[in-house]
Amino acid sequence: MSQRIGFTVWFTGLSGAGKSTLAEALSARMLAQQIAHEILDGDLVRTNLSKGLGFSKEDRDTNIRRIGFVANLLTKHGVPVLTAAISPYKAIREECRALIGPERFVEVHVHAPLDTLVERDVKGLYKKAIAGEIKNFTGVSDPYEAPEAPHVHVDSSTESIEQSLEKLWRHLVERGFIKA
Repeated sequence: MSQRIGFTVWFTGLSGAGKSTLAEALSARMLAQQIAHEILDGDLVRTNLSKGLGFSKEDRDTNIRRIGFVANLLTKHGVPVLTAAISPYKAIREECRALIGPERFVEVHVHAPLDTLVERDVKGLYKKAIAGEIKNFTGVSDPYEAPEAPHVHVDSSTESIEQSLEKLWRHLVERGFIKA
């Protein structure tokens, strides 16, 4: 595989917004272009690198710092990285941006309104959180600090995956990370 420019695409958004889905779509397109890369999915990282962490602010920050640390290691060695984690707090996202380097960091805000997320939620976690049965649930009883000026903003309630992917792909081409 030929790609050797390291960069990190940092997908952020509420649970169920489509971060992992869009990361997987980007991954498939990158593979079709023979661009070697890695995906750091928040759920997988939490299971493997952050096992034992809870959902307090401190534990969430630790989890995101770990994702940022691994993304930085890969990026500085020429590996494109796709991260898909809620990463609810602006300060920690900014810390990761500074670590990786703003010239190699692409922030993608994957948005969907809460009512759409509740409809999509097959596990019923949003309904439980809204009913007060789950504490510290991001976007319900715990804050989500949306990016103020992401490089790419997608709304998965109004855009198809293909439309969102095309918008993101164009941005990566414009920044020189990939070829058209």
